[in-house]
Amino acid sequence: MFVPALIERKRDGGALTAAEWRELLTAYQAGAVPDYQISALLMACFLRGLAREETAGLLDGMMASGSRLAFGKLGRKVIDKHSTGGVGDKVSLILAPLAAACGVAVPMMSGRGLGHTGGTLDKLESIPGFRTDLSLEATRAQVEKIGCAMIGQTPEIAPVDKKLYALRDVTATVECVPLIAASIMSKKLAEGLDGLVLDVKQGSGAFITDAERSLALAKTMIELGEDRGCPTVALLTAMDRPLGRACGNALEAEEAIMGLRGEGPEDLHEVTLAEGVEMLVLAGEKDRAAARRRLEEALKSGKAAETFQKIIEAQGGNPRCVDDPSILPQAEEVEVYYARKSGTIQRVEPRAIGRAVVEMGGGRRKVEDAVDPTVGFVITARPGQVVHASEPVASIFAKDADGIELGRRALDGAIEIGDGKPSALPLIQGRVTVKGVERHQ
Repeated sequence: MFVPALIERKRDGGALTAAEWRELLTAYQAGAVPDYQISALLMACFLRGLAREETAGLLDGMMASGSRLAFGKLGRKVIDKHSTGGVGDKVSLILAPLAAACGVAVPMMSGRGLGHTGGTLDKLESIPGFRTDLSLEATRAQVEKIGCAMIGQTPEIAPVDKKLYALRDVTATVECVPLIAASIMSKKLAEGLDGLVLDVKQGSGAFITDAERSLALAKTMIELGEDRGCPTVALLTAMDRPLGRACGNALEAEEAIMGLRGEGPEDLHEVTLAEGVEMLVLAGEKDRAAARRRLEEALKSGKAAETFQKIIEAQGGNPRCVDDPSILPQAEEVEVYYARKSGTIQRVEPRAIGRAVVEMGGGRRKVEDAVDPTVGFVITARPGQVVHASEPVASIFAKDADGIELGRRALDGAIEIGDGKPSALPLIQGRVTVKGVERHQ
């Protein structure tokens, strides 16, 4: 194949066939196509977009580059969940063991922090000893035994996707809806799923802040899933403020443990149950109210927390942290942050909070950066809350005095206090299926 001709066609607004995408990626994986030509093509895709058939061909080529999970006669439906990322979003840590406790098989494959958004793997790895680098065979065996595994992308799954993402990251072509959709779905569909629930964030703290583009991403991923026999549904959830109170890896792990006990923040509880209902419905539950009752009972009985302990133990971690979260890594410095004046909380800007966590050491500027799991914030201030001057509204967790000062400055800018009623997005704005957008019930 003559790659410059493909680049030229895409540059000028044309399309590659699905077969051309598959052939190109096969050649790239074999080392027959250089990075600079793929980078040029990715930029053309970023500027020109991809037709539905092109996105499908790209997805199939990435999936074909690696292996897939296969469960055979498991006796339960295989369902996963994916979030487009936000600040304070620790839903996966609660939802995976919760759904497994309700009889769903969950081979949850997650990622690390990206930019200002946190990553499920980093949160899990704040649990002492927890390993996320399981092989596909180990993952399959663990799901068969206890109903759930929580892993990162293995070298066996869509390896070309990992190479393409590395190029997108350094060529400013990450934020392209078809490329994002194909990347996410190449990993999810390789899990051998019977269904997939998407949590698509909207608002200033979302990875994609434009509401129309985030909806387009949801629809594209749903199309890719449905076309390949994987029923897919998305919930549009708010990320114009942090989800829950904790922001930072170990702090979020602790809050997730509280959530598994039924003691977490109400907004986190509601989003988790809403996505859990969707997972159970995809697994065969006909009555949505009954699905919610099953989830609530698994929390109340302790079965969900017990399942999380089994997952932690199976993956090398210390399961005692579920009973005693003080086992999790602790910050060297902690300081309470007080409201600067009286009034109504107008906003808690999640992007500023997420960036501060990264700057304090809780995220990565480069892939090879080490992550400090102890740093972050616990923010009790919520939009619409009336506060008085010098009232505690947050706590800062840092490794030293400089980190405390950095956190204080971040909260000064992120927590806005004023008069009047703030404008905030509904917690769950809608439900998206292959049929379109509907109001969430």
